[in-house]
Amino acid sequence: MTDPAGPLGIIVAALGGAAIGVERQRSGHASGPLARFGGVRTFTLIGGIAGLAGWLTTLNLAGLAIVLTAGAVALVVSGYVAASRREIDATTEAAALVVIGAGLAAGVGWLALASGIIAVSTLLLVEKSRLHALVGRVDDEELRAAARFGVMAIVILPLLPEGPIGPFGGIRPRELWLLVLFFTGLSFAGYLARRIFGAGRGYPLAGLLGGMISSTNVTFTFARLSRQEQTLAQPLAMGAIAACTMLFPRVAVAACVLNLAVARLLLPYVAAPFVIGAVALALWWRKGAESVRQPERPTNPLQIGPALEMAALFQFVLFAVGATGRVFGDSGLLVSGAVLGLTDVDALTISMTTTPILGNAPAVAAKAIAIGILVNCLLKTVLAVVLGTPRFQRVTGALLAAMAAAIGVSIGVMR
Repeated sequence: MTDPAGPLGIIVAALGGAAIGVERQRSGHASGPLARFGGVRTFTLIGGIAGLAGWLTTLNLAGLAIVLTAGAVALVVSGYVAASRREIDATTEAAALVVIGAGLAAGVGWLALASGIIAVSTLLLVEKSRLHALVGRVDDEELRAAARFGVMAIVILPLLPEGPIGPFGGIRPRELWLLVLFFTGLSFAGYLARRIFGAGRGYPLAGLLGGMISSTNVTFTFARLSRQEQTLAQPLAMGAIAACTMLFPRVAVAACVLNLAVARLLLPYVAAPFVIGAVALALWWRKGAESVRQPERPTNPLQIGPALEMAALFQFVLFAVGATGRVFGDSGLLVSGAVLGLTDVDALTISMTTTPILGNAPAVAAKAIAIGILVNCLLKTVLAVVLGTPRFQRVTGALLAAMAAAIGVSIGVMR
């Protein structure tokens, strides 16, 4: 049980109410002919009452705490009833109820939770105009995508069994669906970011967003596009480099989430190539970007189909890597890493960090991932040279070769 905060909890509760009250007062909702429930003084007092009620519950005086809380809630409700006769708007009264809830949490000792609730609530109130403008920019396709993602996360995920089901380590439906949510959410986030920032950011920004999903696909697409739009070869090349640079933090973050031991050993391999890409992008931005056309907006923000295919691929990879490790040991895992680097680095990362055989060999897993990334960089270099224009070839090929060389040196040094 949380230790009671005593008077400190009451003070935090009152200060939280004051924060909300100041916003309500400054926004004009607490004064004038259409004044709502209250301002800074009222909210401060309500916060203090809620904090006192919470503290009383820790002293086994629940009856008195209930009376105080019920009185505060009744005051808020009566204020809404009176104000709703003129205008239907419950924001101020809803904020007062939040203050009561946060005050109770502070009174029983949950100070961090209470402070977080107040901070988020105040931010929502302060950013009213921006939030309304953002909602106004959401079109029907985005709204449908958000609803679908909500169903996928809230309805479908809890219904799936955890597993494992079947032989060879089994299938874990819930884990696979989490991967689907991860990649569809990532795709949707990139889509929304492109919509929010608007046109004029060009291909490097599109490359950064695309690199969150697949740097290989971005390199392939931009290389082919450079032959159709030869005057845009340089921004297209920097877009490909941006996607390839995003690969390294993407892999590192995924490894940290899945297996922290492997992630620590992986960082020396990905640090140098990431710095090369980041420095190249920074220098190019400082020199000034050419005016480029904004890529067309995708019609499918969630990309559910590719995410399902990716999950199926991951499951196949888990079977294959586990079998390879059991038959060939560490050398087999390194070969698997090289082969997977030609197909999908995300599948490589997840398989190497979640395969049970790797429980005692995080160093081998990290090296296998590094080898896969090296092979992937070489593959993208070939794509850039074969498919791109001469200018695209020079920029992208040189930087990707430098990244591959940095990884190779890291592998040699870590050996």
